[in-house]
Amino acid sequence: MIKGSCLCGAVAYEADGLSGPVVHCHCYTCRKAHSAAFNTSARSRRADFRWVRGEEALASYESTPGKLRHFCGRCGSHLMAEWREASEVVLRVGSIDEGVDVQPVAHIWVDHAAEWDRGHDDLPRYAKGPGSAIVGR
Repeated sequence: MIKGSCLCGAVAYEADGLSGPVVHCHCYTCRKAHSAAFNTSARSRRADFRWVRGEEALASYESTPGKLRHFCGRCGSHLMAEWREASEVVLRVGSIDEGVDVQPVAHIWVDHAAEWDRGHDDLPRYAKGPGSAIVGR
């Protein structure tokens, strides 16, 4: 069981498990939304995800047509994103409190990486999503 929450504790969620690997995303919208070089995320099946506390405190932003980023309206913590019609949701791994003991497997969307972001690990770095051109390790 994966359990996650926001910084102030107003919002919490659970997911029965991950449906994909943990990755570091360097896309422009992740960098801006998280004010960081990248966002670490993983997918969970929509049917396995549920809000358990604080839905009334949630806020969302449509950063790309059809993609909603959900965050706590009180403290601003990003918790989850979803494409409206997708069968999976995207968990923000930094918001997970317990239940995930896996390591990231890749960097994605590095063609959007900040100029100062040089990368200092041995994970594969994909130009776009997994399956696109590898641009280094």
